Amino acid sequence: MTITEEKNEAISNLVLSISGRLDTTTAPELEGKLKDCTKGIKALFLDMKDVEYISSAGLRVVLMAHKLMTATGGTMAVQNPSDFCRQVFEATGMDSVLNII
Repeated sequence: MTITEEKNEAISNLVLSISGRLDTTTAPELEGKLKDCTKGIKALFLDMKDVEYISSAGLRVVLMAHKLMTATGGTMAVQNPSDFCRQVFEATGMDSVLNII
């Protein structure tokens, strides 16, 4: 998994572009990144167009990001989910919880 960070401090936005597999092995890396880089951020975008696979561990981290942002009055959106991610979000009902754009 690769995570690319693009921060716009002027408007307190952060885009994390994720590629590869988001699973039991890689989810802790994303979780750590989210905890480190979301302080002071008002809007978080997870660009998931290049995510080939997402497991329940990956879903947990995406949901954690959503909760982390809403707890601080911010917002979180999943951008451009891959077809696989979109199917998983729909199958698990996460599409009704997450803002998917």
